[in-house]
Amino acid sequence: MAQFNDWCISVDQPVGNHHRRVMTGQAANLAVGIQATAAIVPGHYASEEQVARALARLGKPAAAALIESKLPTTKQIRSGDLGEIYATEWIDAHSGGYRAPIKRLRWKDHRNMAMRGDDVIGILQDPQSQRLQFLKTEAKSRSALTAQVLTEARAGLDKDGGLPSAHALHFISARLLELDNLPLADAIDDALLKHGIPPQSVRHLLFTFSGNAPDALLAASLQAYPGPINQWGIGLRVDGHGAFIGAVYDRVIADANNP
Repeated sequence: MAQFNDWCISVDQPVGNHHRRVMTGQAANLAVGIQATAAIVPGHYASEEQVARALARLGKPAAAALIESKLPTTKQIRSGDLGEIYATEWIDAHSGGYRAPIKRLRWKDHRNMAMRGDDVIGILQDPQSQRLQFLKTEAKSRSALTAQVLTEARAGLDKDGGLPSAHALHFISARLLELDNLPLADAIDDALLKHGIPPQSVRHLLFTFSGNAPDALLAASLQAYPGPINQWGIGLRVDGHGAFIGAVYDRVIADANNP
């Protein structure tokens, strides 16, 4: 986990019927954040089983090379990927029960390309009915967050009537079949092909990772939303955003190569 509580201070505030949380990285604890983040980044690009198999068959240098070959090398793609990684980690640890069932970046076409489609989809399954609730997520990472960036995120959330796209859900279902998680794959297929997805079973998460304060921008975005779907705005602020990202990826590579 990204252990946000170990290196950030969080402030929660309602915005109308919606909710905003701003997590601010503390200067004295950023080294903790870099280490905690570097520990989880490799698993978002390659499965633990794939790395362990390379390690067992080919040794530590080959396992390190496998990890490094999957990491993006451009600042822009690293920034976007880390925003998506943080959104995924936040959902799994702090969303009240939703889970991101796959780590999407493992299926990138190329390490220096962005993934297409909905950024992350969190899923919560009712234990009685087995019906699903969805957390449709747009993650944005910018050194300087702007209202225009949040407008783009809102457009992504509002696509497909505000529902998770069928393409994104079919992708998740297919990956879950490959991972042998048949019950959840079947539940997703049932939602798509049998029951339909009512808007009341969907919540939106707008997740930002930025160097500047996202408080007012997130509040304005939430206040301006006119639709029926409940909204969460979560902002992670880290001073020195670009340097922090660089330090995270440097640490990932150093840790992989550490004998």
